[in-house]
Amino acid sequence: MREYKLVVLGSGGVGKSALTVQFVQGIFVEKYDPTIEDSYRKQIEVDNNQCMLEILDTAGTEQFTAMRDLYMKNGQGFLLVYSITSQASFNDLHELRDQILRVKDSDDVPIILIGNKCDLDDERTVSREQGQSLAHQWNCSFLETSAKAKLNVQDSFLDLVRLINRRTADVLRRDTKKKKSKCSLL
Repeated sequence: MREYKLVVLGSGGVGKSALTVQFVQGIFVEKYDPTIEDSYRKQIEVDNNQCMLEILDTAGTEQFTAMRDLYMKNGQGFLLVYSITSQASFNDLHELRDQILRVKDSDDVPIILIGNKCDLDDERTVSREQGQSLAHQWNCSFLETSAKAKLNVQDSFLDLVRLINRRTADVLRRDTKKKKSKCSLL
């Protein structure tokens, strides 16, 4: 069974833990309790393949930024989460994405941009179009989710696993082509 290391990142209070707990345990955590770092494991089936997900729910607060490089280095895919009710949380993602690309030393990292709390549409300050535009700019997937309403929660994690699988397959194809071209030169 293949294992996947997924990392959930974003500012404090955007609902990273609520999304993760809703996905792993099927419950909605109502109260906000700042996370330092929580790790979850869940076995799921994606496209007829059994997968073990190791999900790292990270701290959104600034005091724990030193730990970020380590879990970015080890992570295979990333959910970058903002709250649709907080423009600041949306703006903060630029720095996080830049850090991921720097740590991974790649522009091709499996990332899904998540606009969470879409059940609070009457408090929205970040439009769906802003999210879609940023995802297009970053060449990544985009979903609006609600941990409370169980909307697109499972899809976020399954889509990230599929992105990792696609990237892995692309890398294998490129490596195979390189080896074939080297052999033909000999």
